[in-house]
Amino acid sequence: MDDRVGARAHGDLLIYRSLSNNRIANRFMFAWRDQQAAQLVEFAVSLPLLVVFVVGIFDFSGAFTLKQKFTNVARDAARAAAADPASDLSAARPVSVIDAFQIVDQYLIANHFNDCGIRLTGSPTNLTWTSSATGNGCPPGGLTIIINRGYYFPLTAGVLPLTTCASPTVTAVQTAIVGTCVSIRYAYPWRFGRVASLLGRNTTMPNIISGVAVVMNEN
Repeated sequence: MDDRVGARAHGDLLIYRSLSNNRIANRFMFAWRDQQAAQLVEFAVSLPLLVVFVVGIFDFSGAFTLKQKFTNVARDAARAAAADPASDLSAARPVSVIDAFQIVDQYLIANHFNDCGIRLTGSPTNLTWTSSATGNGCPPGGLTIIINRGYYFPLTAGVLPLTTCASPTVTAVQTAIVGTCVSIRYAYPWRFGRVASLLGRNTTMPNIISGVAVVMNEN
């Protein structure tokens, strides 16, 4: 006779043990389901934070890399202009300014940046040529290239150049150095601000990435 039906003398004991085993299995099943539900809740809570971290890493690293690239090309452009003669600075478009502008523009095109259809301005202000453009499908904020061929800065004080290439104040007791300042200001489409809204925070990021460099004039 089958033992599961109660062939032994203590058949009730067998039935009790079978019921106990079923209860234990049900408890394990409920515990497993609760654990799955808890994991889903934890994942749903941590997912927005994870997305913010990942997007932030890529976004800030991209912005930092872009700033370094613009600073390097601005230095190359300023070095080229500073080595050119200064005898034609009274012209609307001096050779040195054209050289600096073309170095920046050709770099943007060669590296697949939208140059926004920018053209070198022929209307300088105090030896400062400011060229801006927002066309040609340019990102919001556009592109601005500033070339200051008469940038004055003190010899001893460590003054960082502004993105406007405006000369700092040089006192009467300081020795002034004349150099060339080149500034590149380009629109950067941040994603971090939009993703941060998943955490209930409205974050406004600057929409312009800039690189600026100054080189002492050789002529």
